[in-house]
Amino acid sequence: MTLKISIDAGSPTAPYEQLRAQISDQARSGRLPVGHKLPTVRGLADELGLAANTVAKAYRVLESDGVIETRGRAGTFVAAAGDAAARRAATAAAAYAAEAHRLGLDRADAEAAVADALRAVYER
Repeated sequence: MTLKISIDAGSPTAPYEQLRAQISDQARSGRLPVGHKLPTVRGLADELGLAANTVAKAYRVLESDGVIETRGRAGTFVAAAGDAAARRAATAAAAYAAEAHRLGLDRADAEAAVADALRAVYER
């Protein structure tokens, strides 16, 4: 199992975000299985021609998202990300539903707002 990353220098998306998205997608799809050891920050930075801080930033965001976990000197590994992502999404959805209700939106308007937001993010 190999980490496959491709950074597009001409993309308007920041390199750390490209890296974060690709690792996250590979972990969630199972192409990087739970427990797979990731390269060190410096090793991956050298391999991709990126600054170590860029890779470190991506790793920090992935760790806060529950996609990866650092085990001290043992290294960085793919975590059971699906569970963490589902929990965070459910928490965000519940907060949104409560706020929409508090604002007096009916269910159809609340659902329309979600559909518009999802369309804006997923259909760019």
